[in-house]
Amino acid sequence: MRVEFMADGLTLAGDLRVPGGVGPWPGLVLTGPFTGVRDQVTGLYAARLAERGYATLAFDHRNWGESEGRPRRHEDPQGKLHDLRAAVSFLRARPEVDRERVGAVGICLGAGYALRFAAFDPRVKVFAGIAGAYNNPYAMRGADLAPHLDVLERQDLGGPVEYLPAVAERGEAAMPGDEPYAYYGGERGASPHWANEVTRGSILELLTMDNMMGSDFLSPKPALIVHGVVDRFCAPEGAEEVFKRLDQPKKIVWVDAKQHIDLYDREPYVTQAVEATADFLGEHL
Repeated sequence: MRVEFMADGLTLAGDLRVPGGVGPWPGLVLTGPFTGVRDQVTGLYAARLAERGYATLAFDHRNWGESEGRPRRHEDPQGKLHDLRAAVSFLRARPEVDRERVGAVGICLGAGYALRFAAFDPRVKVFAGIAGAYNNPYAMRGADLAPHLDVLERQDLGGPVEYLPAVAERGEAAMPGDEPYAYYGGERGASPHWANEVTRGSILELLTMDNMMGSDFLSPKPALIVHGVVDRFCAPEGAEEVFKRLDQPKKIVWVDAKQHIDLYDREPYVTQAVEATADFLGEHL
């Protein structure tokens, strides 16, 4: 069912999926890839996990999809953490949900957000990250930030919000190259609520956010990491670093995927990720 809830005065749009039968059910809040909207990757995982007995909430973060917020299609890291907090509040208030059994599941960039969020919200009992991007500014040392600040300075002085393509097979894009384009540029990621653009200011946010630090504060909350053995966009080394910094209970599952976007919608990889996640949640949530 389509639902709406509030975060910082903004109306966010979501889809609540509830298993058939008698509840209340353990609840999951899902957050997904950079530029993604809820009827793409998060919606797929939300549907599959609902089939496994979880009430799931996939939603559009502020500035994206059908949710409110400006500038449109701008990455707002602190805002996304606030959105997750509001999503958990909403989910815990639903009669279909066991308010004491709520977990956070993130895919791609959402895994980093879910990790950091779960580390500091005691209402969230378990974390699972799939094909995660665990952004760490230490990895970006040496990056030239000046061009990004030039863009923001022009906007600060009254200029328009500047955009670039989210994906492109060739040429400039926030996520350049054939692999992101294969998902977002065709039928695989088609959505009436997704547009192929993102603010230029979003790139600075990606370079400077620190979501990996959540791994230093999450434990002893249970954590699952699911990652492809080959991933050119979210390096397996990042998943290994998060796993190393976590204490028990923790588990890492390697999937024999060869592309990052295999874990977006390709079989058998999605099923393998869903089964690993459902099994882990069944033990810890």
